[in-house]
Amino acid sequence: MTTNSKVRVAIHGAAGRMGRRLIALGSVDKELSIVAALEGADNPLIGQDAGLVAGVVELNVPFGSHIHTAVDAVIDFSIPEACLSIVKTCVEKRIPLVVATTGLHEEEKHEIRRAAEVIPIVWSPSMSTTVNLAMKLCAMAGTALRSQAAGVDVEIIERHHRYKEDAPSGTALKFGEIIAGVMDLPEAKHGRHGMTGKRPSTEIGYHAVRTGDNPGEHTIVFGLLGETLEVTVKASNRDCYATGALSAAKFIAGKPPGLYSMYDVLGL
Repeated sequence: MTTNSKVRVAIHGAAGRMGRRLIALGSVDKELSIVAALEGADNPLIGQDAGLVAGVVELNVPFGSHIHTAVDAVIDFSIPEACLSIVKTCVEKRIPLVVATTGLHEEEKHEIRRAAEVIPIVWSPSMSTTVNLAMKLCAMAGTALRSQAAGVDVEIIERHHRYKEDAPSGTALKFGEIIAGVMDLPEAKHGRHGMTGKRPSTEIGYHAVRTGDNPGEHTIVFGLLGETLEVTVKASNRDCYATGALSAAKFIAGKPPGLYSMYDVLGL
């Protein structure tokens, strides 16, 4: 990538809901050029123009299963198995990568960390600006509340569309990881039913709701005796995730190898 040139971006998982929005929004971003739309070789859209499929102008970028052009950054919004495939490709070709895929197992996460020793990677369970700001606020709240003598009950409630395959969401788990780290809450409870008894003071409760076409919302509850603090962040459509991922692609292009977060992208 040369100075003042557009960042050449490949979208992996380009035929999906997020992939199409990335193509649509990226195609009108003056700092970006969508140069590749990647999907599995058996996808019926292979060969069709990515711009037309995304509902915008013809881009002369056909859906394909391999990278055949110069690329400054790849954005991965796919599924875990496909994610590892593009990680391998980016390592082989030394291409910076943005990983937005969730539902990864520990072994898969380990592979991403290993890849970051070779290439620069922005990795976040949510590309949303407001979600990452909410995470920062929750870290501040947890730090301030951890010394409460009567204790603080932390519950995380997340809502997503009916098609989401992992639960709780990767974003909810990241909220929990952040709060557990500052408040020393080592246990996780996923839902409750029956005679559960008194709530332990050492756990974070997770509750996943799946309904309609909800693009995502998270409420983090800090419950004290006599008062409650709630941090809520909601998406009204998927564009917030797409614009965040596109910003991450601009950020990561040309960076040295390493593991970066949306905090780095946003300067938090």
